[in-house]
Amino acid sequence: MANHKSAIKRIAQSEKKRLRNRTVKTRVKNAVKKIYVQGKTGEELTASFQTAQSLIDKAAKKGVVHKRAAARKISRLAAAVNRSEG
Repeated sequence: MANHKSAIKRIAQSEKKRLRNRTVKTRVKNAVKKIYVQGKTGEELTASFQTAQSLIDKAAKKGVVHKRAAARKISRLAAAVNRSEG
């Protein structure tokens, strides 16, 4: 266990950050799953994609996901959506 006051504070901050990051990551995963799992077509699929894209961008902005990882996820999602629409 930490002995210094600053170390104790850092542990508390890290825990808060970890919990916040976990919720953001879970929301992103669920949005992505929604696109792949459900047999949506047309406008429903586009709306789901836009929601997922927004969540991924926000996660990257907050630093939960690296910006290039976010771009890669969005790119792969867009390709999947385009395959299923066309």
